[in-house]
Amino acid sequence: MFFIMLGFGIIIPHLAYYADDLGASPTQIGGLMAIYSAMQLIFSPMWGRMSDWRGRKPAILIGLIGNAGALALFGAATTLNLLFIARGLSGVLSAAVLPTVMAYVADVTTEEERGKGMGLMGAAMGLGFVLGPGIGGIMGDHNTPFFVAGGLSIFTFLLALIFLPESLKPAERYESSAGWGEAKIPHEQKALLDKRKQWISPWVLTNWKTLNNPLTPLFLVAFFSTFIFSGLETTFPLFIEDQWKYGAKELGWMFMIMGGLVALLQGGILGKLINRFGEFQLIMWGLFINAFGMALLPWSGGFATLTIYLTIAGIGNQIIRPTNFSWISKRTQIGQGTAIGIMDAFLSLGRVLGPPVAGKLFDGKLYTPETFFKLPYSIAAGILIVVSIFLFFPLRRIENSRD
Repeated sequence: MFFIMLGFGIIIPHLAYYADDLGASPTQIGGLMAIYSAMQLIFSPMWGRMSDWRGRKPAILIGLIGNAGALALFGAATTLNLLFIARGLSGVLSAAVLPTVMAYVADVTTEEERGKGMGLMGAAMGLGFVLGPGIGGIMGDHNTPFFVAGGLSIFTFLLALIFLPESLKPAERYESSAGWGEAKIPHEQKALLDKRKQWISPWVLTNWKTLNNPLTPLFLVAFFSTFIFSGLETTFPLFIEDQWKYGAKELGWMFMIMGGLVALLQGGILGKLINRFGEFQLIMWGLFINAFGMALLPWSGGFATLTIYLTIAGIGNQIIRPTNFSWISKRTQIGQGTAIGIMDAFLSLGRVLGPPVAGKLFDGKLYTPETFFKLPYSIAAGILIVVSIFLFFPLRRIENSRD
């Protein structure tokens, strides 16, 4: 996971600029970001079922080598259409890796060890994401980081191929003579597999039972926080280029500084804050801090204030997600795996819708030059404030409904 997130971080400072060089508008750049998340939302359940039936290692290996090819195709693209194809393929294939690795950790840890195992995985991911943007920012050409990230994916594939043992014994898998048909499995093992299975179809978002769940306010917090921040990630490179002529190098440093401070918060402070103040207060503060940082961004004066305001928004956003996970795991009545899977679906939907909406808002054709840079982030801050107001009492009811 460290190498995967390192590769992901390396391309962050360049993706929007690379598309811009090929003539993409802000709205099209938003669509480029969205197609990746859309493919992950659609294909994660499929890869999850495959790993349940055929084992974790095959899904991880296919995802790694396939993503390497998609990244190389993206780096070699000379047209906007090819960028969309490559980005979509990357979403399809990378969807095989992260959820399968999470399931792998669950396979090889006991319930008592699981928190530590997930924490180690989160730390590895966080470190890779912190270092990646800084490394990517110093690379000159906008297409070079995609080949580097693809090379890292191949390297990780080789490590997994040689050193990673399969976590599911044959007797523990869903087996089917038809390949994708109904599973044939002894009754005594089926309960264990059903309990572990966490793969949620994206169609769950249209199910009335999902929307009528007592935890729906938490799912909506997950959606809106991701919707807003994924939009910021889409437009921020264009914002700093148009206003200050900053490029991938400055963007990489900003994201690295923000990522480092967020990692310190999540690694050493957030758990203590949850224990002291509770999830309700932290989520409300997270929404407010995120909105505050977004509202400040248009008034930045240069690199220092941009970094400070971006970090404020990032801290607010990253307070919300682990706090939401904690709260849902404590209050769910439908099983932790199912509830967290539904939350991941809402997060993915936010990443699908946020970038194209933000790109459209950022499109200079919509506003006069005087309002161009102020409205998109002000609207984002306003949405978060409205969400905070409307969800205050529903979240308070969840806080008061202790078992």
